Amino acid sequence: MGISLSPTLCHMLTDDFLIQRYLEYTEKQIEFGEQELDRTAGESEHNSLVKFFYDRVVERKAFFTGRYDKNILKGFDYYQKKGRLEIMATSATHSFLPFYTTCPEAVQAQFEVAISTYRFYFGKIPQGFWLPELGWKADLDSWLRSYNFAYTMVDAHALVFARPFAEKGSFYPARTPLGVIVFGRDFYAAEDMAKMTRDPLYRYNSRDQGFELPADRVKPFLGPHSSRTGTGYKYWAVGQDGSGSVLYNPALALEKVKGQARAFLDAELSRLKTAGELMDGSALSLCAFEADSFGRFWYEGPEFIEALFREGAKLEETQFMAPTEYLCKQDPSTFQNLTPEYSSWGVNGYAETWLDASNDWMYRHTMRAVERMVEITERFPNNTGLKERALNQAAREILLVLASDWSKMLYKQENTEYARNQIESSLRNFTTIYEALGSNYISTEWLTHIEKRHNIFPNINYRVFRRKN
Repeated sequence: MGISLSPTLCHMLTDDFLIQRYLEYTEKQIEFGEQELDRTAGESEHNSLVKFFYDRVVERKAFFTGRYDKNILKGFDYYQKKGRLEIMATSATHSFLPFYTTCPEAVQAQFEVAISTYRFYFGKIPQGFWLPELGWKADLDSWLRSYNFAYTMVDAHALVFARPFAEKGSFYPARTPLGVIVFGRDFYAAEDMAKMTRDPLYRYNSRDQGFELPADRVKPFLGPHSSRTGTGYKYWAVGQDGSGSVLYNPALALEKVKGQARAFLDAELSRLKTAGELMDGSALSLCAFEADSFGRFWYEGPEFIEALFREGAKLEETQFMAPTEYLCKQDPSTFQNLTPEYSSWGVNGYAETWLDASNDWMYRHTMRAVERMVEITERFPNNTGLKERALNQAAREILLVLASDWSKMLYKQENTEYARNQIESSLRNFTTIYEALGSNYISTEWLTHIEKRHNIFPNINYRVFRRKN
C-alpha cells in the first residue's frame, strides 16, 4: 500500500499548538459522550449508539497519546520501515504544478522543500512523487528526473490519450521520454468506490448533535457568537431516501462493508482478467483515492480498507503491492515509452477546477509575487540575522499562496471567504516584507507575529527560490 503525506500535513501533525487543540477537542467529545450516555439512558438503541461513538473517541485518544506518543507520523514511519507501507513525497504545499512550469523557481521550491521535509520526518530519500491532484504536464518530466524520482502517477486518460497512445491502456505502467515510470489510475475502481459510499446503511454525515440539541447541552462546542460546531456524534444512517432519518446501526454497516469489499475485489479481478487476456500478460490496477474519502466523507472507509486487505489475503490470484515493490519485480524493457497527455483528476479531467471565473483573478498576483521572490533571493543571496528571517518568511508566504486548496475551494464555493482571506493574507505579508527589504527597515515585532501565525516549514531556506543557471 502506498500513501502520500504532504509536507504541509506532516508539519500540522507535529505542531504543538494543533496537537493541543486536538486533545482539547477530544476531551470535549469525551465529556459530551458522558452527558449523552446519561441523557439517553432510557432509550436502549440510542444509548448503545452513543456508547459506540464514545468508546471510539476514548480508544482514539489512548492510541494517540499512548502508542504514538502524540505523533502519528511515527506510526507511518514504523510501517514503512517494516515494508508494509510506502510513503510518497509530494509538493510542499500541494500546488497544482502544471500552472507553474513557466516559472521554474516556483516548481523548484515545491520540489526542494518536499524532499527536505521528507528526509527530516522519514530519514530517507523518497522513490515516488505524488503529483498533487494528479496534475500532469509534459514539462514536469524533467523536474521528476532531475530530482531522481523513479515513478509518479497520472489519471487514466493521461495514458489513453498519450503520444503515442498507450497500447496497454492504464492497466500497465509506461515510461516517459526521460525514464520516469508512470502509473495510470484505475478509473473503474474510482467509479465503484463512489457508488459504494452512498449505501443506505452507512452513517449520514450531515446530521450532528452539535446542531440538533439545545445550545445549553453543547456549550463546549459553541464557537464565537454562539455558532454551532460538530461534536462527531452522528446517530443517523443515510436511509433509502438519503434524508438521514433512520437510526444508524454500526454492526449492519460493518457487515455491508465486508460484502462490498468482496464485491469490489470480484469486479477488479474480472476486469484484470479481461485486460490481461487482451494484453497477453498480467494487468495492474492502481486504486488511487483521496485520503479524506476514508473517514471524513465515508465514515466506514477505514473499515473498508481493512476488509479489502483481509479478503484479498484469502485469494491466491490477488497481490497487493506498493509501487517500488512492483517495479522491482518487473522488466523495465516491457514499459512502453510515451508522453502522457495534460491531465488531472479534477472536474472533466483537466484544469478547470483550478482555473475558471471564480479563481482566475488570483494568478496574476501570485505570478507577480513569485517573480518578486526570485528577485529578492538574487538581491540578498547571503544575508543573515533579521533579513534572513524576513526572507525565509517571504518564502513561506509564497509557498502558502501556491497551494491548490484555495482555488479549489473557490471553484466549489466552499468556505470561499476563508480561501480568499488566506490568499490575500499571504500576498499582503509577502508584499510587506518585499517593500521592507527595499526600504531597509523591518519591524521585528511584526515579523515575529507573522512567524508565529504562519509557522510552516520552520527550517526553510529562502534560497530554494534562487535562480539556477
